[in-house]
Formats: sequence, C-alpha cells, structure tokens
Amino acid sequence: MMHRRTVGDVMTEEVIALRPDTPFREIASLLDANDIAAAPVIDDEGAPIGVVSASDVLRHETGMPDPQGQDGNDERAWGKARARTAGALMSSPVFTARADWTIPRAARELRRRHVKQLPVVGDHGLLTGIVSRSDLLNTFIRSDAEIRGEVERDVLGHLGHILGLEEGTVEVEVRDGAVTLRGHVPEPRLVPVVVGLCQGIDGVVAVDAHLAAARAD
Repeated sequence: MMHRRTVGDVMTEEVIALRPDTPFREIASLLDANDIAAAPVIDDEGAPIGVVSASDVLRHETGMPDPQGQDGNDERAWGKARARTAGALMSSPVFTARADWTIPRAARELRRRHVKQLPVVGDHGLLTGIVSRSDLLNTFIRSDAEIRGEVERDVLGHLGHILGLEEGTVEVEVRDGAVTLRGHVPEPRLVPVVVGLCQGIDGVVAVDAHLAAARAD
C-alpha cells in the first residue's frame, strides 16, 4: 500500500518552546542560538498558547510596532514593542497542525494563515512538534532514484499485483522528478489509474506514459 507522508513524518519533534514568563533577552538568545524564526509559547500543561517570532523581537528592539521603524497606531502592536516577557510579546491565538495531516493540507494552512511554521499538537492539544515551510518543501525535493524506487515498489509492485500487472511489463525512468513509463498494461482503463498513482507520489512533477493496452474494453 502506498504511503503518503504526513506532517508527523516531516515535523521537528525537539521543539524550542518558551513559557509565558520567559524574559525577552532569553527569547532573543534562544532564537539566535538555534537559528529559528519563531518559537511557540506553552502553558503549564504543554499546550501552545502563542508564538513569538523574530519580527516580534525586532519590534521590541526598535521600540516600534513595525520592525522597519514605521510608526503605527495599533495599541497591541505598541504593547508588544514594550514587552518584557514571551507572554506579552507573543502573537495569539496560535494556529496549530496535527501529525496526521497530509503535506498539502499543512501547506494550505500555512498559506492561509500567512505563517512560516505551525506547532503540531496531539489529541489532548499538547505540543508534540513543529512543522515549517522548509519541512514541507523537503518532501518534494527527492532524488530521482528515490522516486523511481517508490514507483517500482508501490505502484508497479504492490498495487500492480492487485491491478493485474505482470512483473517487468512496465519500465520506469525518472529525470528531474519527471516519470516516464514504457510498456503495456492488461486493459486501457488501467493507464489513467497507473498514471494517477504515480502522480500521487511525493516529488513527482510530471508523468509521461507510453503504455499500450493488451486488449480493448
């Protein structure tokens, strides 16, 4: 059976998390030392209640609501610029993801929320990891050998047996993520099925099928 990778497969489990009373200087040091753009703020139970980003730190350092030093009239933004702890500096509510989400669902949520990362929570709402844009992008940056292996193993092998494909009847070539299939299948209706299965593999950018059917429907 084909395995579509999920947030749980790509997320970072060792998360740098802050507490509401974490002082500003410690926040700045943690973000810098760990080379991260943001960190979740968790409560006493471990549930995320907010996020502090590098932009929030810059607002504090400039003393302005806008990191570039432009004036603003938003009182909340001015309050964050004067904040001394993570609880006062954080953005909230926090948007979270689940480990069983598909990669496309997480990517859509990042885009919809206009954020670069999402804390991942379990069934009880407690922090279990964090997933970033780069984590999701890495899903699609796979070697041609990895993609070819998955096509041969999962599509032509495991599922191919169910579809009635005989071993060795379809050859696979992968170049820069583009899959080329050559050979034959038992029935014409199986051509779009095989193509669709290949297109569903992470990292595949296109599928070019040169597949002849042994008989017509």
